[in-house]
Amino acid sequence: MAERDLIRAFERILRVRSERVLLASGDDAAVVRAGGVAVTSVDAIVEGVHFELDTHSPGDVGHKALAASLSDLAAMGAEPGEAYVVLGTPASFGESRAIELVEAMESLAERSGVTIAGGDVIAAPALTVSVTVVGWAGGERDLTYRQGAEPGHLVGVTGALGGSMAGLLLLRGADADLDEAERDALLLRHRRPEPQLAVGAALTEAVVGAMIDVSDGIAADAGHIAERSGVSVEVRLGELPLAAGVEAVARAAGRDPLELAASGGDDYELLFTAAPDRRETVESTARAAGVTVTWVGSVSAGAGVRLVGPDGRPVELSGYEHP
Repeated sequence: MAERDLIRAFERILRVRSERVLLASGDDAAVVRAGGVAVTSVDAIVEGVHFELDTHSPGDVGHKALAASLSDLAAMGAEPGEAYVVLGTPASFGESRAIELVEAMESLAERSGVTIAGGDVIAAPALTVSVTVVGWAGGERDLTYRQGAEPGHLVGVTGALGGSMAGLLLLRGADADLDEAERDALLLRHRRPEPQLAVGAALTEAVVGAMIDVSDGIAADAGHIAERSGVSVEVRLGELPLAAGVEAVARAAGRDPLELAASGGDDYELLFTAAPDRRETVESTARAAGVTVTWVGSVSAGAGVRLVGPDGRPVELSGYEHP
């Protein structure tokens, strides 16, 4: 199918969801009525680096590509707005699989209140999906950044960790003793993560200090907060909330479950800091948004990240491992 025909097929799938979008796909450029400040993020995933088509359906790929970009908006507390997608397909990929990929993107866009407002289709040696998302906020003070952590802040994380990496290990053949529901949940966490958009907005309103999405693993992402804020961040590995089934998968793979949770990426939970007097407000705000918060560390003067094991000793870890 010609690229132009494929784009027309995509246009029949995609819907405009905001009065802000005056003109979406179909002209030389999209036209959007701007207001406040725009929050923009770009991400890309490539076959053979971020996923394999023998373990991920085209729908999985489309969902994950959009979810990864939207998670960046969640980390800043921005209102999601528009997405622009460049799809690079090898000749063997085929029309039906390309449509499946875009339909999955559109499904996530619908749930997230996002308009996929344009993009392009190109030939590529391997399946590649690049997504630019634009979010909106009333002003720069209505967002949360990586550089807001201060000495004395607590470190918290939403949800549970390690699920995506455990799902990846299952795809790689880890023979864990899991029931079907646990196994399916871990595979879903890896293949189709959910960006925490409502939670990020709620935590921003609760005036957290700094925030980042857990895409590279806490070991790396806490380091990003420490670097941007000019502080030292301590994370207590024994406090990390583990997703159901992570311990069993870690044992089957010969891995430490806490280290798996700390270094595994693609969980797309939110790691943040908050002043101690905001603790109850943050917890109640998160509950109202449908998630739990676990306090896993603290911020002090200094630099870098200090990971502490359950025995109180320092632990050295790296960040995310790509599939």
